Amino acid sequence: MPTTSGSAKWQGGIKDGKGAISTKSGALSDYPYGFASRFEGKPGSNPEELIGAAHAACFTMALSLILGEAKLTAEHMETKADVTLEKVADGFAITSVHLTLQAKIPGTDKAKFAELTAMAKAGCPVSKLLNTKITLDATLL
Repeated sequence: MPTTSGSAKWQGGIKDGKGAISTKSGALSDYPYGFASRFEGKPGSNPEELIGAAHAACFTMALSLILGEAKLTAEHMETKADVTLEKVADGFAITSVHLTLQAKIPGTDKAKFAELTAMAKAGCPVSKLLNTKITLDATLL
């Protein structure tokens, strides 16, 4: 299996500093991130946003694989991952990820859909990586 990478640059202090993130693919190239984009809602990215995008993509791909094994094909799937960063006793921690899926999958019912989405939530590599509470709301359209 391939190994890929992301990178980050940083200059300055925590509040006044500026960073830039890049991905091996070039999808992000010196994209800005910093304290203001992480904690104050200012423009730019942050690690939690990137984890959310990665988790949503991984979960959705895992579900596509599981659906295929069940002889099903999604007409449409859209997943959002809300990543919660909170102050804890020893600093900050990602305390939860909440996945929200809306999917149109012909030929399945709610019970089978619930079973397959639970398998994808537990089995996706990013879920396995994260040491946090992961919840899922899945809606079959």
